[in-house]
Amino acid sequence: MYRIRFHGRGGQGMKTASRILGTAFFIEAFEVQDAPIYGAERRGAPVFAYVRAGREAINERGAITNPDLVVVADDTLVPVPAAGVLRGVTENTVLIINSVEEPETWRERLNLTGPVVTMPGVKVGDAQEVRFTGVVSAAAAAAVTGVISKTSFEAAIREEIAPLGEAVVDENLKRGVEAFDLTVKNGVSIKEGSTVSAAAYKRPEWIELGFESAAISAPAIHSAATSERMKTGLWRTVRPVIDYDRCNRCWWLCSTFCPDGAISVNKEGFPEIDYEHCKGCMICMAQCPPHAISAEAEHGRKEGGDEA
Repeated sequence: MYRIRFHGRGGQGMKTASRILGTAFFIEAFEVQDAPIYGAERRGAPVFAYVRAGREAINERGAITNPDLVVVADDTLVPVPAAGVLRGVTENTVLIINSVEEPETWRERLNLTGPVVTMPGVKVGDAQEVRFTGVVSAAAAAAVTGVISKTSFEAAIREEIAPLGEAVVDENLKRGVEAFDLTVKNGVSIKEGSTVSAAAYKRPEWIELGFESAAISAPAIHSAATSERMKTGLWRTVRPVIDYDRCNRCWWLCSTFCPDGAISVNKEGFPEIDYEHCKGCMICMAQCPPHAISAEAEHGRKEGGDEA
């Protein structure tokens, strides 16, 4: 059975990637499971998607803890503990990572012994390229399986993206096929993982915590801003930037529509963005009447740039 895990951020198309790959496997007559796992977080939060594919009935359920392939659509997730990018990775696991760094750099940095491949066809840090991250991730994964033909992969793209219109399908086909071909040239392939025996199951090593009364251990939330120390700005892939020369100071629009309350108003009546807690959902940009708010790629952004 093939066990494949996708890691990305909200808005990068990991759910789409798993569905395209799952459909491609299904066209090749495999039994398939594909499912995303995410909470209520918005754009920029870590998102996971899983694909299992085998010739026999699949009896496993839940998250994949022993992957044959891990696809990382955003290399900034690697140092985030909650993302769990390297969970269960062994010398037999292939890692595909979207990065401008060389594969050998990542292999040495992460102390990996298995194959590492950089993802083709995605310009890291380009806000316009984010919409193709999902199809390119699926293409790279399909190419290294060795059992999915380009024809089946193209058919999967058409089936999954058809509701978005022919123009979108054509552009995704172009990007997907290009990434598929470039990945094949690397000569890397994954092997099917062995069946996990129920007889060999071992219970997790739980840490037993002593029970304390609610007065000691229960959370006490009495007001807003209790999540102030959670720097959700780390989730961003793009950031909103205000052009104050065009701003009409109609702050009640952007600040009201901001789902996280990350926009305040200064003494002059201009809106200010709290970048430590702005997740980059860009709702403020969509609501700004004078179009004074634009999007700027977060990754690769020069230090000391405009923080307005």
